[in-house]
Amino acid sequence: MTTTPSARPTGHFTVVEYGDGISAAHAGKMLADFGATVIKVEPPEGDALRRAGPFPGDVPDPEKAGHFLYLNTNKYGVTLNPALPTGRAILLKLLDGADAFITNAAPSRLAAERLAYADLKASHPRLVVTTITPWGMDGPYKDRKSTDLTMNAAGGFSWGIGMPDGQPLQMPYDQSQYQGGLSAAGATLAALFARYRTGRGQHVDIAIAEVLACFYEDMYMPAFVFQGVMGRRQGYRNTIGRYPQTLMQCKDGYVSLSAPQKDQWVRFVKVLGEPEWTKDPRFRDRRAMAEQYPDEVDALLRPWFMARTKKEIFALCEEAHVPFAPVRTVAEVAEDAHSKARSLFAEVAHPRTGVVRQAAAPFRLTGSPWRVERPAPTLGQHNVAVYCERLGYTPADLVDLHRAGVI
Repeated sequence: MTTTPSARPTGHFTVVEYGDGISAAHAGKMLADFGATVIKVEPPEGDALRRAGPFPGDVPDPEKAGHFLYLNTNKYGVTLNPALPTGRAILLKLLDGADAFITNAAPSRLAAERLAYADLKASHPRLVVTTITPWGMDGPYKDRKSTDLTMNAAGGFSWGIGMPDGQPLQMPYDQSQYQGGLSAAGATLAALFARYRTGRGQHVDIAIAEVLACFYEDMYMPAFVFQGVMGRRQGYRNTIGRYPQTLMQCKDGYVSLSAPQKDQWVRFVKVLGEPEWTKDPRFRDRRAMAEQYPDEVDALLRPWFMARTKKEIFALCEEAHVPFAPVRTVAEVAEDAHSKARSLFAEVAHPRTGVVRQAAAPFRLTGSPWRVERPAPTLGQHNVAVYCERLGYTPADLVDLHRAGVI
């Protein structure tokens, strides 16, 4: 669903987003999807995501990059180079009317452009300034650069992913950046609510390594803090607890096996037809099965699973109230009847791509339902709406600013 936006940005909270890539864009998208007016500031050559794809037909086009289109829906877009004195002055004018400033620029860059919280606090005392960086804005590592791979490793998260006897792995698809952005969005909202009480803005300092370290908290960190145990990678099965907590291959893919309650396992054994091996005392001790010989049990189960499809297995287990589930592909999730009933995906009309299918919002608000107000902006699409109608520049001014490399 699409609507025709007004030319001038409106909304209760106004957020200025400044940065390249995923983390700041994801934070801005979360706030835009909640109804904030988000003005995305790109360099004149465009956000780096415009060059990253994926592209329709695998043909590069900065206006058709999939990551960029998804992360910037519901935003206004302008071009600006704050490294130039005139560009910085224009950005400060934008911030005069803003409630929050979200950036993933490096600490050294913010210092050089005098856009760190210490630079903005006196002139913009009500502004919430949110920085998203690999290591935070202070400390001995603050100027170190990173990638998604290094963040997974440095935050300790990779240690827990992979096979027990294999190497550590990373989370897929830039999750460190997405999780950093998600944390930034929530913390920014908290700071905006705090402003109602204090009347003052504040600095929200998001360090991605710390976000991932907190993810680690649910299992590995308590074991280390209280017992000095490093933990071990579990791979595709959990050997702590009772069998089964694993993934099993079947005729057309994989199935997730989880039966934490004894009655669930007993019902599944009946689905199997109660084969003779299930009567052996060794295979009635589920803790021993999980911790001592899970591969042996897998081998006994595998022929039954390999003879059936995911759909067949799920139907049998659903009828028996056994909580096994198919491992779905992205295509299966997209085409699932439940996904369609819940409008998990939305069709977004974009001037360059036409109608594209994108993931909708991961939340449901009954009083203010999510909707597509506008597609991701084309490069500099809202320069006139923002600079002329909001800040008072003329079209002739914009021509001069463009020639000077400011916008």
